[in-house]
Amino acid sequence: MENHHWIYGFAAVLFAGLLSFATTPAVRVLAYKIGAIDIPADKRRMHKHPVPRIGGLAIFIAFVATTLVFCTYDATLTAIWIGGTILVALGLLDDVLRINAWVKLFVQIIAALIALSLGVKIEHFNLAGNYINLGNWSFVITMLWIVGLTNAVNFIDGLDGLACGVSTISSLSLLVVTLRVGEPSFALLTAILAASCLGFLPFNSNPAKIFMGDTGALFLGFSLAVISISGVFKTHMILSFMIPIAIFGFPIFDTLYAVIRRLLHGKSPFCADRGHLHHRLVDMGFGQRQSVRILYAVCGILGISGIMLTQEHLYKSTLMIIVALIIFAVYFLIFKNPSTREQSGIFNADRPDRHMMRNRSKKKNKDNDKDKNNDHT
Repeated sequence: MENHHWIYGFAAVLFAGLLSFATTPAVRVLAYKIGAIDIPADKRRMHKHPVPRIGGLAIFIAFVATTLVFCTYDATLTAIWIGGTILVALGLLDDVLRINAWVKLFVQIIAALIALSLGVKIEHFNLAGNYINLGNWSFVITMLWIVGLTNAVNFIDGLDGLACGVSTISSLSLLVVTLRVGEPSFALLTAILAASCLGFLPFNSNPAKIFMGDTGALFLGFSLAVISISGVFKTHMILSFMIPIAIFGFPIFDTLYAVIRRLLHGKSPFCADRGHLHHRLVDMGFGQRQSVRILYAVCGILGISGIMLTQEHLYKSTLMIIVALIIFAVYFLIFKNPSTREQSGIFNADRPDRHMMRNRSKKKNKDNDKDKNNDHT
């Protein structure tokens, strides 16, 4: 890419990030005006006080405004604009009124159908140099990918900064992949999407001042699904179909695990519970920041493994995925012990309340000692 193209891309990324950052406070005010407030009414929620929850609107505004100015209009971008607008409207209604899960699924299917009608479709797999034409299955697989990934990002939106950060990492991974396969237009889209998330992340990190809500999670999941189809699935790389699966490995696994778990318990797959991977980390004793950092690390390793697949290094990518799984298993198995968590050096870093309680306890003990001395005198 020539120098002026890089400067143009940098300007787009900077504009998206600054616009998202600047818009978020106004969106926060709007959330209070329309009553889009997340009240911690059950044990599943991690926050203790009401928090506004339509922050994804800032990400959407930043992405749309930036792509309108900097990007070439094509079918993929049009699909994101139209389908994304529908899902943002759905998310806004859900964040205010709480819509039935099956109604939300129906609207997601409509958004996916719009993308399909514009030519966003997984038509074949390249398996070891052999093209497998999907034929009539193309429609079904594309629908499952778009609707599935849209819900996957929504499902992991349970801790401060988790879904937004994972979407950023996934976008950056897709950015590198699209650059490697010579798709600069899709690289710019993913860069703008990542910048829009990064501009919002300071307000969404623990302790969050605002949540993305379904407004942001549905839009990000849908956008990532559409970009991955056009920018990766349609390429001629031998392992093209494995790259998005690796990059989105964490949300995909968590969603499949949640759906299977709920069905086995006789519940609806859309019935919210406290069984997600991030909930389990918190229940083990990790703080929100620690749990998010652990999942960031796992997502990052999976993203790098996806990037490695662009060079057809299957064994190296597989090794990296195994490493990611081992790291995750270590956190689950070894750090179950509270003393081990203390020895790791990361336990207290995320728990300022513990330091406050210790200081209060020390102060209380000192006051008691003074009272005893006064009594003795």
